[in-house]
Amino acid sequence: MFGKNLKKALRFYFITDDSAPVLTPSEQAKIAIRAGAGAIQYRNKSFTSMYYDEASEIRDLCRCNGVLFIVNDNILLAKLLKADGVHLGQYDESSAAARKILGPDAIVGISVSTPEELYKSNISNCDYIGTGPVFFTGTKKDAKKVIGLFGLKSVAEKSCLPVVAIGGIDASSAPSCFAGGAAGVAVISAISRAPDPLNSALKLGEACFCSSRSYIESPWSHDAGPGEFGLIEKLIKNIPAHPEAIVSPGDDACLLSAISNPVITSDTQREGVHFLLNRQTPEEIGIKAVEITLSDLAACYARPVALFINLCLPSYVSGNTVEEIYKGVLNALNKHECALAGGNISSGSELALDLFAIGEARKDLFPKRLNAKPGYGLYCTGPLGLARAGLELLNNNDTDFPDLVLKFKFPKARFDAAHILANAGIDCVMDISDGLYGDAGHIAKASQVTIELDLNSCPFDPSLLLFCQKYGRKTEEIIVEGGEDYELLFACHPDTYKTIADKLKTSFQAGRCLAFNGKHIISPFGTGSFRHGKK
Repeated sequence: MFGKNLKKALRFYFITDDSAPVLTPSEQAKIAIRAGAGAIQYRNKSFTSMYYDEASEIRDLCRCNGVLFIVNDNILLAKLLKADGVHLGQYDESSAAARKILGPDAIVGISVSTPEELYKSNISNCDYIGTGPVFFTGTKKDAKKVIGLFGLKSVAEKSCLPVVAIGGIDASSAPSCFAGGAAGVAVISAISRAPDPLNSALKLGEACFCSSRSYIESPWSHDAGPGEFGLIEKLIKNIPAHPEAIVSPGDDACLLSAISNPVITSDTQREGVHFLLNRQTPEEIGIKAVEITLSDLAACYARPVALFINLCLPSYVSGNTVEEIYKGVLNALNKHECALAGGNISSGSELALDLFAIGEARKDLFPKRLNAKPGYGLYCTGPLGLARAGLELLNNNDTDFPDLVLKFKFPKARFDAAHILANAGIDCVMDISDGLYGDAGHIAKASQVTIELDLNSCPFDPSLLLFCQKYGRKTEEIIVEGGEDYELLFACHPDTYKTIADKLKTSFQAGRCLAFNGKHIISPFGTGSFRHGKK
């Protein structure tokens, strides 16, 4: 989940102490986060349901502040809490079980004390190694024999994974652990039982070269957060006046200026389905949500007028994160001269944006999927497959092709191309969100024609070719099956296309429309597309 940032997160690793005499685990976590900790492990050997709220609170603090949240030993608790991962001992459940239950993005750590244990352990499903005790510790009653700096170095030299040193470590001894090959240091009592916990934590952060946080982000719904009404008030203050909104957000409803031929569309963006909160910034999420929603209006030749957003906010999202999402929303709306006219906020288990857009259609032309005819060509306004490759690169934490990642993060509603198509009188258009195969199929079914896909004139993006070469993929399949490019797919007579081809420099022919022969799509390249609910 943290990908190439994992080593950075592991550098200052704090483990909660459920037996500390003064500080609660939540108070300990706050101090560690304030001092710059990149990872918090929730450890409670006596865990029962009465501690669930405590664990949830620590998880929320970690999520709000971009800190790795790990659960000690308990795979099912990690699953229940939607933790970033789990840390396992030599006698706990297997790392294979953790990977199967928690999924491919989970961070799995395992304790190893000697090179012999490392050799015997199956670390193929692990992301890091915890090694110790490096020094004497009284925190863990069942601690193994002290291995010393020599023992740490012997494990680190033989490990292919980052090693986190643990056991009796404080600010004075942390540098020697790093010198011994540790990627990070894990501490408990150096903070939880220190006479001055914050000062001790800050010194440890300095020893780990981790920057302290000037303040801790609080969950939006907690007492320290803005709450529903406070958050709404903050968001409204940042919404500029717009001529289309006679009565702007803040009242029970928005009064819009009168428009003829209103067009309405909606979209939804769900965390883990449409966006990755840990790999996209909140502002990027806001920009993309607007662009893909307005893309439907572009495909209808409609002028964007107003947008409404219903937010579903989990407890682990901070008010600042929501404000950053709206910053992206407003930037995208300003680009398209579209008003943010209102919305709603509710709580939920995962972050989601439900968007509702209103546009104004042309009086002379409204394109539909059912207008394709035999003899027409099938055309696309720009390159395909780039966003699909960008998503896979993000999932693989691969930074080799940043231009492809940008195509996934920043799609564009093609109002520029729509203007050219409309002026040419083209009346069969849709945007490509689910892949060429799937969306061409929508046109074929609506028009009752057979569409034969043909990529002979399709320009292959150089970065996409290199991506496919690196991952052993077929470029044609990525182009046909990939989604979220949001280019416009249109059907028209070949002579009509000739009149606009020079104006649409990146366009190409993707196929041809034939009389229906019993199959809606003929594709020699692939038959996949994105479908919700598809396993």
